[in-house]
Amino acid sequence: MKKIGFLSFGHWTPSPQSGTRSAADALLQSIDLAVAAEELGADGAYFRVHHFARQLASPFPLLAAIGAKTRKIEIGTGVIDMRYENPLYMAESASAADLISGGRLQLGISRGSPEQVIDGWRYFGYQPEEGETEADMARRHTEKLLDVLRGEGFAKPNPQPMFANPPGLLRPEPYSEGLRERIWWGAGSNATAAWAAKLGMNLQSSTLKDDETGEAFHIQQAQQIRAYRKAWAEAGHERAPRVSVSRSIFALMDDRDRAYFGGSGDDGDKVGFLDEKTRAIFGRSYAATPDRLITLLKQDEAIAEADTLLLTVPNQLGVDYNVHVIESILKYVAPEMGWRE
Repeated sequence: MKKIGFLSFGHWTPSPQSGTRSAADALLQSIDLAVAAEELGADGAYFRVHHFARQLASPFPLLAAIGAKTRKIEIGTGVIDMRYENPLYMAESASAADLISGGRLQLGISRGSPEQVIDGWRYFGYQPEEGETEADMARRHTEKLLDVLRGEGFAKPNPQPMFANPPGLLRPEPYSEGLRERIWWGAGSNATAAWAAKLGMNLQSSTLKDDETGEAFHIQQAQQIRAYRKAWAEAGHERAPRVSVSRSIFALMDDRDRAYFGGSGDDGDKVGFLDEKTRAIFGRSYAATPDRLITLLKQDEAIAEADTLLLTVPNQLGVDYNVHVIESILKYVAPEMGWRE
């Protein structure tokens, strides 16, 4: 395990029991948590993107703000739903955030998951072309983004521009060198993981995937990672790929931890349906004393296959508590998992 970061869904609710009662709370606390995580030595600060929900949405202002206030920690998403995205505008926004951070952006994208509203991407002005599914549309947007991030000009310049142009065809600006190699695909199946490998994207695999074999979640996820690496090798890419998995992991260190997570009983995988066609398997959460966590996590085949582990955090419990959650894992669990050896 080379890198460990956190993944926040950025929930907020006006409930008195919530530590994040507004969108402003969720955004500002996300910045504070990223700064604190960097001080702890964590490797990454990642954020989920959802639309039409009381969660973090448009990610680039947040990522740029974090990039300006930190110096080392990777900043990223897990994941952006490409059904909702304009690839050219996204390339500009992502490049700007990457330049502000000094090249630390790790951009996780995917075809998306079930959302709060029906066909929400239609409200954003997008719809599949004739013969396309919404998943096809997401992949088309993705391929366009990847093409634009190569940095080659394609737009014919105005012969009488307001400002002088460089010679040749033009590209969206700003452009950030190297960002193309820091795009990750959130794959829900083995087939889409292989597709991502062929296009030269890194792999993000979360706490759910298509139930393709009926085996335990971590075994299926490990198989997905191996299929991805095989497809990567067959594609002949020169660089080594990166692979992340996310997990809910809580070290029971004090009475707060035991009160929040000690009696969850969430010690097994779950199976459900994302839609009428997709049977999915959801990975278990881990909550135990550090020594017990080490034993359990060493049995997780997918964690062993990945190079990056993202810890999902309960952001509504506040920055201080989440700092405690991250610190407990980094200090008492991660070293025994081979972190930074």
